[in-house]
Amino acid sequence: MAQARTEASSSHTGIRIGLSAVIIALRGREAVVLTTHAPDGAPALPFGPFDPARDRTFELALRAFVADQTGFPLGFVEQLYTFGDLGRDAPRATPGPDQARDISVGYLALTADAPDDPSFGASGRDAAWTPIFHVFPWEDRRRGPPAVMERLAPGLTAWAGDDAARKGRVDALFALSPGARWNEERVLDRYELLYEAGLVEEAARDNGRPVPASPGDLPMASDHRRILATGVARLRSKLKYRPVLFDLTPPTFTLSALQAAVEAVAGLSLHKQNFRRGVERTGLVQPTGVFTSDTGGRPAELFRHVRPEPGDGGAFGLSLPGQR
Repeated sequence: MAQARTEASSSHTGIRIGLSAVIIALRGREAVVLTTHAPDGAPALPFGPFDPARDRTFELALRAFVADQTGFPLGFVEQLYTFGDLGRDAPRATPGPDQARDISVGYLALTADAPDDPSFGASGRDAAWTPIFHVFPWEDRRRGPPAVMERLAPGLTAWAGDDAARKGRVDALFALSPGARWNEERVLDRYELLYEAGLVEEAARDNGRPVPASPGDLPMASDHRRILATGVARLRSKLKYRPVLFDLTPPTFTLSALQAAVEAVAGLSLHKQNFRRGVERTGLVQPTGVFTSDTGGRPAELFRHVRPEPGDGGAFGLSLPGQR
């Protein structure tokens, strides 16, 4: 059925329209994304067809195909971007006049109902929850600069050379110089710079060069890593002004678990007391009066999310007070 719908949407136009889903969940203390496999075995984002003759909106089509193909519901959903570069699914050296244009509308989707063993499609083909920091290991700063930077930093420095503009971009994005500030929201900018510098596998693949081994990070099919970077950047930015994190958490949680969830998304280590004070000021959580001993230490109180009343106005995100 999915194949028939895809063909219907692209007939006589040379254009295939589809929906790419960045479906993010929390597993333990890690943010994960649902991945399937492309025909060549590379990790890929779930993709579903959009048929203008049958689907009323992109979002309704996305929710329907995800529920149908995975069996679990989505919470927060937001459109990211439309990805439609010619030759998206072929090396850049090979596009020709007969090549179809693949238009993919990317969506960020969050779920708190993540099954342990996900499947995708009627055939139940393999799907997996892939840790986001396996795909972007340079984004995990919870314990300081990650080991992958030992490989990337020399490559970035060599790429920049004596070019002042390049050196400025590298420092602004990767904070290589002493005192430089890391901006966790610039996930897409960092990935695109690594691509431009030839330091990710996709750069060689898309330009028809031999693909070297990619130590320390996980390449993806087509431009799916770029789509994922767009989704992670969007989610990180929204943490500060919308309560989207609660679309990833269970109904009740400890404040320590809430902090760990924020850290898993932002890739930062947060100051415990300042984080808790910030959460209390927002009014977004309420104590339940119930305590849990599952934390491994003394019993901790469980909290629940309190949704803002319509018309309250203001920002309802979480502050990210970093460790000094």
